[in-house]
Amino acid sequence: MDVTREIEFGARSDIGCVRESNEDSYGAAPEIGVFVLSDGMGGLECGEVAGRLAVETVIRECRGARSVRADEGPANGISGVSTESNQLVAAIRAANQRIYQTAQNSEAGRQMGATIVAVRFTGERMSLAHVGDSRAYRLRGSRLEQLTRDHSFVAEQMRQGRMTELEAGQSGLQNVLLRALGVAEQVDVDVTEELMLDDDTILLCSDGLTRELTDAQIAAVLNDCEEAQDAADQLIQAAKQAGGGDNITAVVLRSAARPAGAFTRIGRWLRHS
Repeated sequence: MDVTREIEFGARSDIGCVRESNEDSYGAAPEIGVFVLSDGMGGLECGEVAGRLAVETVIRECRGARSVRADEGPANGISGVSTESNQLVAAIRAANQRIYQTAQNSEAGRQMGATIVAVRFTGERMSLAHVGDSRAYRLRGSRLEQLTRDHSFVAEQMRQGRMTELEAGQSGLQNVLLRALGVAEQVDVDVTEELMLDDDTILLCSDGLTRELTDAQIAAVLNDCEEAQDAADQLIQAAKQAGGGDNITAVVLRSAARPAGAFTRIGRWLRHS
């Protein structure tokens, strides 16, 4: 029997307890299985604009890419991954160009930039692409696994064995990124493909969440909440109770296989301030 994959999703973004504005942004195109999160940089209006441009551009480009034939991948594509993954990468590169040009044309926005993490579901496969330190996690059973690698100075120091996890958590250089959208005309995008299993949970989040909560705390919330929206709400609340030192955004995605032709609930798109 053919199966189709249902994606239930919930999302919430919060200014946190310290910041004056919310530079995080998120968006979805559930009809094509695309979900995006971005953390803008540049302060006040610049960061808000960068994050919003990143999300809007990726969704727009992915919608437009639906007309591309399966055997007609984007120019300068990445070998070894699907057309859908390459379309997602091309959309992120377009977002980079848009933010970069906006920054160049605005004196106030010269320091504009953004991180991004985005997923695209195609049947049982998930394409995952990212730039910066916004993360994607997968909860499978009771095991939480980080699927992305932070493009940050402290993360690179940890990978090279020059800094412990404790030292990284206490470092004043946590905000230093090695890669971000909008800071140069071209950007390297990391992309992977993952097999989605029934009852998998995917979490997209900004660093405002992961700096306040441990992996064990995140896993506990995802395990305890039956509804995706409730999980997103509870994660935000827990991060605020832990300090809320930055903007906090969580997008929770849950997968389940259903018989093709059955009534399918694509998901809910709830936006909270």
